[in-house]
Amino acid sequence: MTLAEHLRELRRRVVIAAAAIVVGTIIAFVFHHWLLNVITHPYCRLPAKYRLVSSRCTLVVIGVLDPFTVTLRLSLYAGLLVSSPVWLWQVWAFVTPGLYQRERRWALSFVGSSLVLFAAGTVVAYITMENGLRFLLSFATGDLASLLTFPNYLSYFVAMVLVFAVSFEFPLAIVLLNLAGVLSAQQLRRWARGIIFGVFVFAAVATPSQDPITMLGLALPMTLLFGIAYAVAAVHDRGKARRGDGSVYAGLSDDELSPLDDAPVAP
Repeated sequence: MTLAEHLRELRRRVVIAAAAIVVGTIIAFVFHHWLLNVITHPYCRLPAKYRLVSSRCTLVVIGVLDPFTVTLRLSLYAGLLVSSPVWLWQVWAFVTPGLYQRERRWALSFVGSSLVLFAAGTVVAYITMENGLRFLLSFATGDLASLLTFPNYLSYFVAMVLVFAVSFEFPLAIVLLNLAGVLSAQQLRRWARGIIFGVFVFAAVATPSQDPITMLGLALPMTLLFGIAYAVAAVHDRGKARRGDGSVYAGLSDDELSPLDDAPVAP
């Protein structure tokens, strides 16, 4: 394809992805009452003493336009999530023609794994959110009373989900570095204590609530996922050692010039 054809292809993919996001946002807007119930569920499960209006689970808005703008914002977030299969497929379809068959298989495996890990992080964030809210709102004692606004609560909710979901991609990065030959299983085993310590420090700093329960809710699954990533790396390294390195670059030292490999590469 020429450059102009690539640009036209990119424009078509972007238009389809944008249309899917718009449709997903409209669908989410229609069901925004159900989405509100799902999002506010962790807050509503708290005992009445954590709310200013103890008889009801109420999140307030201040401005005249706030009810509409926060509903639209919530619908946009949900629309991005609902339409993700479509716009991710458009990204995949645009990139795939430039990859070899083996690279396509690897890329597809990593995309599928990243989606599963992202969803798992979202679920864990949702489960632990109630404890984080309980910890933060427990400081509203005496003359202090918590009256949460929905925009602030929505920002907290999205931040929690993103931190957990993105953090759960950590083992995928380790496996990718191992497959690329940058990081070996032996190095991972040698650095394991430091990596686990860094995971707990990251969890303590990155979580919006920064309470111990939420920190452990992020750090413990990340530690488990690191162990799984190490196991995958160890299996890959053992298989690589059994097969041996048959390339023209085998046995070369770091400061030695490598010969040119003129052999054609099959697509």
